[in-house]
Amino acid sequence: MRKKLRIAMFCTNEWPTPPPQDTFYAPLWIAQFVAEGLSARGHRVDYFGARGSRVAANLVHLGMPALKQNRQLEPYLCGQNESVVNFYEQLMISEIYRRANRGQYDLIHIHPYRRAIQYAPLTGVPTVFTLHDPIDGFRRYLLQQTAKQPHTYLVSISNAQRRPAPRLNYIATVYNGLRLDKYRFNATPKNYFVAAGRFVPEKGIDIAVRVAAQARVKLRLAGGQARGKYWDQRIKPYLGARGTQYVGMLKYYQMGDFYRQGKALLYPLRWEEPFGLVIAEAMACGTPVISFPHGSVPELVKNGVTGYIVKTIPEMVRAVKKIDTLDRAACRAWVERKFSTEKMVDGYEQAFNRIVGQQRKRTA
Repeated sequence: MRKKLRIAMFCTNEWPTPPPQDTFYAPLWIAQFVAEGLSARGHRVDYFGARGSRVAANLVHLGMPALKQNRQLEPYLCGQNESVVNFYEQLMISEIYRRANRGQYDLIHIHPYRRAIQYAPLTGVPTVFTLHDPIDGFRRYLLQQTAKQPHTYLVSISNAQRRPAPRLNYIATVYNGLRLDKYRFNATPKNYFVAAGRFVPEKGIDIAVRVAAQARVKLRLAGGQARGKYWDQRIKPYLGARGTQYVGMLKYYQMGDFYRQGKALLYPLRWEEPFGLVIAEAMACGTPVISFPHGSVPELVKNGVTGYIVKTIPEMVRAVKKIDTLDRAACRAWVERKFSTEKMVDGYEQAFNRIVGQQRKRTA
């Protein structure tokens, strides 16, 4: 019989939950999906978030509006954004730990680890941090401190994410999950390819437009922002006559309709991305992915089945030309099996039960 847990959960109160459709902050969507999934399974989830949030769990807002809607603090955001966000989020985090010390929770689940690592040793209640960023630089130093802390656990969102620091106190790898009803399958795409993301070098959108030009195929771009040196010099020259069009910055749940029309998603990233949510979203629509083998890509893309993992630009051009040999239904089935919200909630539930079970044995 499943033990019902009392869980405190926090991601951010900078925005309400869910965030505005024109604000893309994946950890907040993930936190909402996990909270609602665990709550639906009978666990008591206190979801700490901004006043006005809409979440199917027990919302605890402490009377705090979203920081972006707090008129008292608005004047300070421009010049001191990080300091203000840190202060505002830690007000809520500190209340979580006060309640934990009063015996209200079996487990605390926090997403912004940099705000809360210093709190975790102050209570006997275990804390689980989900890691969303690469483990590099100061982040690596910061997370290495958790190895010295009792009852502090880490969830990675891919196995690749762990490589820079494989000996931290990981409890599980849990892939991010999608609400599949928001990504409709399409077996008959239009005659163009798609690419999406921020227009920064590490996302490789400039490679996507070059590949499309060399392969002589049409390409649609979504994302932004469409300004600055990188955009002007590396992307803008390919628009129009060369068959590439920019459709603008789309809202979060508009992206499914964008992906599903493409013959494939070109995703030539240059960095070690911990989890390519765009990849899973595209495949959920039946759209295969062509990408380089960086970061989590080999875990997300089943090479030769749900897309192609290539090492060079010429290989990507060749993959574009043979994309019609792939079965789009296999892409959808792969995501249903690996990257649904149900699968994600399973992973967190199993990890949380394991931690609390170990805790109870130690204190018995």
